[in-house]
Amino acid sequence: MAYTYEELKKKTVVQLRELAAGLDHEAVKGHTQMNKEHLVDALCTALNVPHYKHHEVVGLNKTTIKGKIRELKKQRDLALAEHDHGELKEVRRQIHQLKRQIHKATV
Repeated sequence: MAYTYEELKKKTVVQLRELAAGLDHEAVKGHTQMNKEHLVDALCTALNVPHYKHHEVVGLNKTTIKGKIRELKKQRDLALAEHDHGELKEVRRQIHQLKRQIHKATV
């Protein structure tokens, strides 16, 4: 049976050890002494399951927002060089808001 990282993460240590006992792979050697975190990583390696979850941005065009952030960073550097603290604060706030917008849209 093919497993995902999330499915393995939800299993108990006993279930993970039983699964590891049925595998003949270098990564799961010593599975009886491993804790859950190490068992999940070892099983992911043995079963060729990706160790990470891909985060997807839904409802936004991330590339355009990243472009705006890059432009704002240039403005920020200019305001910093000119010692314009009011402009610097405003630009930093805009950068922060755009980053939060991306973060909220990430699933």
